[in-house]
Amino acid sequence: MNNIEFDRQHIWHPYTSATNPLPCYEVASAKGVTLTLADGTELIDGMSSWWAAVHGYNHPALNSAAHQQIDTMSHVMFGGITHQPAIDVSKQLLAMLPDGLDRVFLADSGSVSVEVAIKMAVQYWAAQGQPNKHKLLSPRNGYHGDTFAAMSVCDPVNGMHSVFNQVLKPQIFAPSPQTRFESTWNEDEMLPVIELFEQHHHELAAVILEPVVQGAGGMRMYHKQYLKRMRQLCDEYNVLLICDEIATGFGRTGQLFGCNHADVVPDIICLGKALTGGYLTMAATVCSNDVALGICEGSPGVFMHGPTYMGNPLACAVANASLTLINQNHWPQQVVQIETQLNAELSECRGLSIVKDVRVLGAIGVVETQQALDVAQLQKHFVKHGVWIRPFGKLVYIMPPYVITPQQLSRLTYAILHTLKHFS
Repeated sequence: MNNIEFDRQHIWHPYTSATNPLPCYEVASAKGVTLTLADGTELIDGMSSWWAAVHGYNHPALNSAAHQQIDTMSHVMFGGITHQPAIDVSKQLLAMLPDGLDRVFLADSGSVSVEVAIKMAVQYWAAQGQPNKHKLLSPRNGYHGDTFAAMSVCDPVNGMHSVFNQVLKPQIFAPSPQTRFESTWNEDEMLPVIELFEQHHHELAAVILEPVVQGAGGMRMYHKQYLKRMRQLCDEYNVLLICDEIATGFGRTGQLFGCNHADVVPDIICLGKALTGGYLTMAATVCSNDVALGICEGSPGVFMHGPTYMGNPLACAVANASLTLINQNHWPQQVVQIETQLNAELSECRGLSIVKDVRVLGAIGVVETQQALDVAQLQKHFVKHGVWIRPFGKLVYIMPPYVITPQQLSRLTYAILHTLKHFS
């Protein structure tokens, strides 16, 4: 049995059927923005390994950090122990984040960081003597992860988790943001949101949203004023604001963090993906001192969460190297160049009958089709074009590494245009 057949019969991949799994392509190595398959085929990666590998693959600075740390200490429990990599990465994070975010909780993955944020919000209000404030408000078309509390704040109808609705905690959902990022703001879209605050503020612990770009829930790019108004409403109605920046953080939208577009400071922020440059699983939930100290005012007096791999030294060391690269500040020029090129080259897709919409923000390019397409057939065509693009539903999108060259990016956009022409 060869590797691919063994994989097909015994390994379960994400969002894939066990009876009829999507085809898998065996990767032998990766460097820069290129994936090399086992048969020698080279593919330009348009996905940054699900938006994480912003510096590309096999980066010497990240490799060096991993080698040095693994020779010293790959892991140690974080209960009652601290270490230099955790201190270093926390210092860098706090220096990068908006003022007012002061307390770092190092978690395992993006979904876990959302769980931690939700627990922080609920425990905060319980400690303040308001245990009735335990629900979350979330805009529709949002996506926050695949664990249970995270699933509960994903879109219950259009999201990926409707099969679990009977066992998820019921939350409150606002209409999804409607005004596009580049359009003139329409204040009327806040009217139903204001009504929800008026009706439910007594039971709302927090609002959770993805700033400016809704990711896996639809790759929708919305107006910064929506975010600003949400902050104002949270302040007015005494509700915490959680910004899920797992996908949008570290420059992807053209600002260091999505909330920077609106000059908004959340009470809690969730970070992941690009944090380690795609090398190791790691995330962070960072909150204000008011939230941290408020949680510890009541019983039990401590925050009730503690992952086994919290503060993993190896992940912290690589994350520290990744943040150092980001702080060298090449990403703003890289992202602007990617955005300009995506706007120019993806615009040709608008003339295809199969295409419903084309949208670009920062290093994110999205082509939305009229109907969902066959992912396996799309990927087969993309591989023939020498690129790796992973569509889902009606969305063919790319979020390439920041280090991609204009020539490599053109290979991606050319592949999208000509593949969609084939399906038109």
